[in-house]
Amino acid sequence: QVQVVESGGGLVQAGGSLRLSCAASGSIFSINRMGWYRQAPGKQRELVARITSSGSTYYADSVQGRFTISRDNAKKTAYLQMNRLKPEDTAVYYCNTEVIQPGRGLVDYWGEGTLVTVSS
Repeated sequence: QVQVVESGGGLVQAGGSLRLSCAASGSIFSINRMGWYRQAPGKQRELVARITSSGSTYYADSVQGRFTISRDNAKKTAYLQMNRLKPEDTAVYYCNTEVIQPGRGLVDYWGEGTLVTVSS
């Protein structure tokens, strides 16, 4: 079994910053990609940023230049530094982790999400 837990969400004013964390634990041989998704009310879940095990990154156009994804492989943790936040960044942020498990291969795990609210 694998647990994925996000933390760091909260209420912030426009222009402010937040840092999200995503920690994976449990039966893990290794972790492939780790990604942050978000879902705003009435909208579909969208990919925000993703990072491979070697550190290659991808960002959605809407956050490019404002958000930075990073990871600590030893801690099985990914981070999302969010700067110059805008009201349209308000959403529940979810962490997705591609875990390689002994005997099972590659399995996707999701956290329960952390709410980010940006006030104008």
